[in-house]
Formats: sequence, C-alpha cells, structure tokens
Amino acid sequence: MKIELIAAGRLRHGPEFELCREYIKRLSWPFTLTEIESKYRDESQAQSDELSQITNRLQPAACVIALDERGKSLPSRQMAQKIEHFQDAGTPLLQFVIGGANGLDETLRQRANLLLSFGAQTWPHMLARAMLLEQIYRCQQILKNHPYHRD
Repeated sequence: MKIELIAAGRLRHGPEFELCREYIKRLSWPFTLTEIESKYRDESQAQSDELSQITNRLQPAACVIALDERGKSLPSRQMAQKIEHFQDAGTPLLQFVIGGANGLDETLRQRANLLLSFGAQTWPHMLARAMLLEQIYRCQQILKNHPYHRD
C-alpha cells in the first residue's frame, strides 16, 4: 500500500520542515508528499482553486482521509486499526488531505472515506502536517508491534 499526503501550502526550511523530513524518512510504506498552492488571494477563490487541485489528484481507487475540524478524533491504536483494515482490504493507495487556511470544501469532505480531527483546538497547518506524519509513523510501528507506542 502506498501513502500520499496532499497538503495545501509549501513547507519552508525550519523546525517543522526538519520534523516532517524525519518522519517521512522513518516510513517503510512508499510515501509521496504533494504540495499545492493557490495563486489567488481572495479566500473563496483560493478555496475553490485548492479544491480543484486536490480533486484532480485524488485517485478513484484510493481511500481518502481528510483532516477536518468536524472529523473523528481517533486514538492512535484505532487509527492503526483503520489503516490495517484498508491495507487488508487491498486498498492500493491512502491519500491524506490537509486543506488550506479556509478548510475543506463540502464536496471534498463528502468524497473522503474518513474525516480525521486532531481535536477541538486549532493547529497551524504546517504543525498539523508534522503531527499527521508522526501519527502515520506511529500507526506503522503499532502494526509492527514495535515498542515506539506506549499505552
């Protein structure tokens, strides 16, 4: 199974960049990071442009997991079980999506197989990206019965 993260915004060098790079390096699943950026400054145009760019990259056979404030907050073991379920079902590609500052469009939320939330707090997009990559790595380690995760 391959994993792709489609994320709005470009991660520049700095602490978040280094943290993301470290977790990507640790992944044993084939992984791709696709960064998108809107050329528009108007909020509604930017959101529409991001939706278009994200939608054009979604594969029909992929399982889409979108980060959204309305999503489910899952404990790490439960998230690992979800990923294992998709893997066992023969899902060829998991596509995680992080939208822009204006969030995800309803169309994209409905396309997602799972809406995932990191809780009620608001997180900076680049930090959310690092948090997601850590959780994907943690799920990998849980599924390998590695002691990285402790309950």
